[in-house]
Amino acid sequence: MSKNRPIPTSNEKKLNQNDFIVSKTDTKGVITYGNQIFINMSGYSEHELLGSPHNILRHPDMPKAVFKLLWDEIKNKKEVFAYVKNLCKDGSFYWVFANVTPSFDLSGNIIGYYSVRRKPNEKAIPKVAELYNKLLETEKTAGVDSSMSLLNKYVSDNSMKYNEFIIHLQKNS
Repeated sequence: MSKNRPIPTSNEKKLNQNDFIVSKTDTKGVITYGNQIFINMSGYSEHELLGSPHNILRHPDMPKAVFKLLWDEIKNKKEVFAYVKNLCKDGSFYWVFANVTPSFDLSGNIIGYYSVRRKPNEKAIPKVAELYNKLLETEKTAGVDSSMSLLNKYVSDNSMKYNEFIIHLQKNS
């Protein structure tokens, strides 16, 4: 596959209410499985997706701090929820409400990761996008650690833990 990233456009794709995007990766984030909805939404063929790093879908509007938090949690055998803006092969994008969990072998060792994404609460997206823009600006001027601090402060100012905050947005926005 080409190393050239698609150029983002303003074209948005939307999941249907009952759609679920499912993917699995190895411990390094390389895609080992993707359901048909995942393939269709991404615009990549199954052949292009399998064996590629999951960050092939990373939209430049996504702050690194969100992915750092996600990786920190799942590497510590915890599930994590997040709003993610993905970049399609044609440059369009789509938002998802993601649940990412580690997969374990019989001895309790992490052997990969499993992600189920569904339609996000439309009312939450402007709030999330505003937060992500602040995180991106912080990353540009002060780095990812400062962006992480800002994210943690934002969540704690809402008297919640990160997952609680994200689930609250999904249910109540």
